[in-house]
Amino acid sequence: MKRTTLFFAFAIIFITACDGPKKEESKKPLSLEEMISQQEEKVFNPDQNKMVKQEATALVNLYEKYANQHPKDSLAAEYLFRASDISMNLRRPGHTIRLFDRILNEYPDFKKVPSVLFLKAFVYEDQLKDYDNAKKYYELFLEKYPDSEFADDAKISLKYLGKSPEELIKEFEKAGAGK
Repeated sequence: MKRTTLFFAFAIIFITACDGPKKEESKKPLSLEEMISQQEEKVFNPDQNKMVKQEATALVNLYEKYANQHPKDSLAAEYLFRASDISMNLRRPGHTIRLFDRILNEYPDFKKVPSVLFLKAFVYEDQLKDYDNAKKYYELFLEKYPDSEFADDAKISLKYLGKSPEELIKEFEKAGAGK
């Protein structure tokens, strides 16, 4: 009797061991939030010195997909802001401006709207060299948010808008000589 029980115990262990790993198909698909989290880990890996363009672009796409699928969710505006930040760092100014406009139009009460407006002016100035639009948005920013932490930056940007490094050096030297 003991022998039979022992045989069945070994048979069960053997069958279970030979069953092998579960197939991929039996795994539950990742939610969009989980996909974003995994992609953020890849993009913002502290062991990595620079952003991998392909991984960063994939994260931007996931952020936008989330905002498209959940436009009323409180994370939608935040994810669009993160997408715009990455897009700006990837030097994709047209895409960045579209993301900024989407935030400004769809989420006017978003707490980072002042930053969005300032950064929109900055992208026009720095990446697009479109000084007319940069001026327009810096001025709009100052009109709407004169007490913002970026107000001084906007004033300085307006003062030196479109000037070459050589022109700036001359102005600084001139200002220093006048002291």
